[in-house]
Amino acid sequence: MAEEKDFYKILGVSKNATADEVKKAYRKLALQYHPDRNKSKEAGEKFKEINQAYEVLADPQKREAYDQFGSAAFTQGFPGGAGPFGGGFQGQTTERYGPFTYAYTTGGEGFDFDFGGFSDPFEIFEQFFGGGSPFSARQRRPVYSLEVDFMEAVHGTTKRITIDGKTQNIKIPRGVDDGSRIRFGNYDVILQVRQDPRFKREGLDIISELKLPFYKAALGDTVSVETIDGSVKIKVPSGTQPETLVRLKGRGVAHPRGGGRGDHYLKIRVQIPNKLTSYQRELLKKFEEEGKKRNWF
Repeated sequence: MAEEKDFYKILGVSKNATADEVKKAYRKLALQYHPDRNKSKEAGEKFKEINQAYEVLADPQKREAYDQFGSAAFTQGFPGGAGPFGGGFQGQTTERYGPFTYAYTTGGEGFDFDFGGFSDPFEIFEQFFGGGSPFSARQRRPVYSLEVDFMEAVHGTTKRITIDGKTQNIKIPRGVDDGSRIRFGNYDVILQVRQDPRFKREGLDIISELKLPFYKAALGDTVSVETIDGSVKIKVPSGTQPETLVRLKGRGVAHPRGGGRGDHYLKIRVQIPNKLTSYQRELLKKFEEEGKKRNWF
């Protein structure tokens, strides 16, 4: 009996992970284990598992079936035929459900990947990064990894790198994201972007938190907030509620190929003090009494 595979565990995400979180986890692991970069004996099997897990969890229908039935939903022995998807996944013939063999050769060494009924993981990788797959036997372009800061990815930068003993400058265009691929001469450079504790990025949009003392949320105020372009002042209206989302139009990330920018969204976090002085307590009690008189509560 085949061992039940936990696709969430394979990708290192929770069962409540969003589609974006599944994508990011896949990108990171695919870069770590693909055969051009990882020569360990376990890399081939791990790379296959990663792509099997991604193909299921990235598809809403397949993910729903997996959550209900487990990986048995994609086996030939599943009640009603070859799983709830009939003839199986993309890449198989309609006449036969089950494994097929894909031969991949790199650096003089051969790797045989049995995808267990799943589509070619190199095709999945190609869909992520655009253009031809960096692992294609037709291209055979060397792939390198380059780590950049969050702000360097947002605004663009120039990095000095050494490849094959030769030091060169590589221009990183603004708006690139984690996993973006840049063609540099005869090489492909995959970018890994370090996170910034102040900002979260979703596509071209930026999300951050604005912490407000409860009295400022009630009374309103003009406050300074950090954006990727520096500090800007915004007006917080009186009566602002917790979890309010404020949109700063056009304050997000510029598209790498032009065509506008995303937005910046501020999530309002209203702060309640842990300790109060006796005078503050007295004032809040008066506030409560006034509210009851006016039926505010």
